[in-house]
Amino acid sequence: MTKQTRNHVNRKPSESDAAPARPTGVILGEFVTGTFEYDGGRQVTVYVPPDPPEAIVFAGDGQRIPKWGRLLEKADVPSTMIVGIHGLTDETLRLHEYSPGFEPERFAAHEKFFVEDVRRWTESRFGVALPTERTAVFGVSAGGELALALGLRHPNVYGAVFCASPGGGYKPPSVMPSPLPRTYLVAGTQEPFFLGNARRWADALRDAGADVVLNERGGSHGGVFWREEFPLMVAWAFGR
Repeated sequence: MTKQTRNHVNRKPSESDAAPARPTGVILGEFVTGTFEYDGGRQVTVYVPPDPPEAIVFAGDGQRIPKWGRLLEKADVPSTMIVGIHGLTDETLRLHEYSPGFEPERFAAHEKFFVEDVRRWTESRFGVALPTERTAVFGVSAGGELALALGLRHPNVYGAVFCASPGGGYKPPSVMPSPLPRTYLVAGTQEPFFLGNARRWADALRDAGADVVLNERGGSHGGVFWREEFPLMVAWAFGR
């Protein structure tokens, strides 16, 4: 770990402030970004909710996902921390980190960093050690492959998998592990390739006895439905 920065964003006022309702877009939580030695300096950005977290979501592509904390503040969901591990901008290298079938050594190194190092730092830095049933892993597109891979490989860590529009590099194994995490998939009706991948995973997981949700939404790849679905995923996994 080389450095840490904290970005306070409109912290919650006290009751004595008698503040009016917050305007649209204002965030009550805060963001904390740390830089790790892994891969020459990899950043992790954390959305820290204004109330003690009742759940935690670890996510790939962490340069954008923690911003979705504002969506959770508007929704009727438990207080949830988002830990976003930043992804690479090079799409080929990103896929090699996120999907175990291309470069196994690179995937394994990133897997260790994601599952062990970042989780240990999160527990120490923020004083959270939530049980498996209150912990999820989330990803979109190639990051959805990562979420599925980590969920299947570490069901003792992640009790739920949130996956939006998974890519096709990582496919359901012929023999599913046991136990399996609960899995919530979403894909758009205007992205047939990714929708087909989501359906394939939903069928395979259901056949293996997993608790699965598949929601098909109007939209194309990278559409707004990813963000709209995120609070629904949190509510499904953690209550409310």
